Amino acid sequence: MQLILSRSRLLLFSLAIVISGQTVKAQKATIVKFDKLEKILNTNSEQIQVVNFWATWCAPCVKELPLLEKITVQNNLNVKITLISLDYADKIDNVNAFMARKHIQSEVLLLNELDYNSWIDKVEKSWSGAIPATLIFNPKTGQRKFVEKELKEGELESLIAAIQ
Repeated sequence: MQLILSRSRLLLFSLAIVISGQTVKAQKATIVKFDKLEKILNTNSEQIQVVNFWATWCAPCVKELPLLEKITVQNNLNVKITLISLDYADKIDNVNAFMARKHIQSEVLLLNELDYNSWIDKVEKSWSGAIPATLIFNPKTGQRKFVEKELKEGELESLIAAIQ
């Protein structure tokens, strides 16, 4: 009886969320090679680009994700957030499950390039390879900021404002 009641409550809760229009659907990660990331880094978009390198096993990375997601959800800063997962490609199911649990709405690409030394300098010459790492750039002006540490509350907004 308890199981039936629990299922009924879950169904009603899910129905209430759908009816209220507050359905939150997490993105699914797409496995890519560096050439896809390079297209993002060379975009001619009107939007400021924020490219964050992270992994599910990196505690500081996971801790800063809500700050990045806040920008995606607000969507009023003319900013595009792209999360680049450095988890292994064979762990895509784990990454997608993580994204669902955390309700990640930003675009997530899982970079399938094990030879980090072949592409890190192409992202940022000063990057040691540590994560989390975030590249913020304005394609219209060419201004760039790179942060190789965990972002704190308000820091991302300040970096975005500095290159607008």
